[in-house]
Amino acid sequence: MKIAVASTGSTEDSMVSNVGGRAPFFLIYENKKLVKTLKNPFMFGGGAGFSVAHLLAKEGVEEVIAGNFGPNMIQALKTKGIKIRVVSNKTVKEAIEEA
Repeated sequence: MKIAVASTGSTEDSMVSNVGGRAPFFLIYENKKLVKTLKNPFMFGGGAGFSVAHLLAKEGVEEVIAGNFGPNMIQALKTKGIKIRVVSNKTVKEAIEEA
């Protein structure tokens, strides 16, 4: 299963971001192994949630982990069949280990 984690930084020791669509980075895991790090090109400006959902769907992501999701991002992810999980106050590595 491919899982994307919204992250405050580009490493597994970074914290899970409290924001979904405007997270600075997304770390993508496949079978709990880091396979890709994406710098969020939609961090600033309008429509971040929808744009990030589209980007992650293109990457084949099946679930997204973040501290919080806005209503537009939730709707866009649901439309694409991507699950959401809310995780707070954990590192990316800790969140993935619990996934």
